[in-house]
Amino acid sequence: MALALALGGALLWQQDHRPPRLTQKDIDRAVLHTLNTQPLPSAARKAADKIMPSVVRVVGQLDLEDRPATPPDKPENGKAPAAGKDKSARPAPGKARPPADDADDGDEDGDPEHPRRGVGSGVVIVENGLILTNFHVIHGARRILVTFANGLESEARVVNVQPEQDLAVIRALKLPDDLEPATLRGTGDLAAGDTVVAVGFPFGIGPSVSSGVVSGLDREFRSPEGRNTLSRLIQFDAAANPGNSGGPLVNSEGEVVGIVTAILNPTAARTFIGIGFAVPIESAAGAVGMPPF
Repeated sequence: MALALALGGALLWQQDHRPPRLTQKDIDRAVLHTLNTQPLPSAARKAADKIMPSVVRVVGQLDLEDRPATPPDKPENGKAPAAGKDKSARPAPGKARPPADDADDGDEDGDPEHPRRGVGSGVVIVENGLILTNFHVIHGARRILVTFANGLESEARVVNVQPEQDLAVIRALKLPDDLEPATLRGTGDLAAGDTVVAVGFPFGIGPSVSSGVVSGLDREFRSPEGRNTLSRLIQFDAAANPGNSGGPLVNSEGEVVGIVTAILNPTAARTFIGIGFAVPIESAAGAVGMPPF
């Protein structure tokens, strides 16, 4: 008798605690909730949104004589950078190659009406129009044009160069009203595996965003001209191609930690194989005369 009562009580408990039947209305409500719930933006998207207003397209126009750009306001040692550009001085296969100003889209025959152009990238770092880019992007250019995020185009002049770091500082002559300089961040806490985003104008297309991670720190290789050794570089695997040089490499917060300068390419195809290098922002800030981080 006691056993029967126990079994009956257990059966009654199970019946009272059965899950409610799912109706079509319940399903519709759940689907609607899912559709109305916005997913959180990715780290790469947040970083890109932060840095995008500060990224510019840099075009160096070259004439037949490859005359240098407007000399710096304060050239190093009182001398302007050397004129001319040795077109035969290309890195040997397997060496690091600059991914930017090789993206020529002008007339190869030197038509004065259509001068050859090298396309690269840059980043605004001071609200008065100072822009960081690579030395090899503007080297040998007789005229430099920058295009801001809002489409405004302006001529720019060279303020300072550091060929040994492949860095150049240029100043735009016209500025948009809504100019937003980038936020710079020292690399002291940067580590292998950290998310990084590269923004620039590969092959003149952009601004384009690619994301990856820091592959290593304190890397070293010979400069694009083959005369200097670049050191303390950030190695990363975010895609970089001709046209990316001079553009910012940013962390997940959109803060600039480096300036994209080269890719390792063992072939003449100049396609990205997953090894890119950036000059750390500490070196880049020094080119502008900013205090150390």
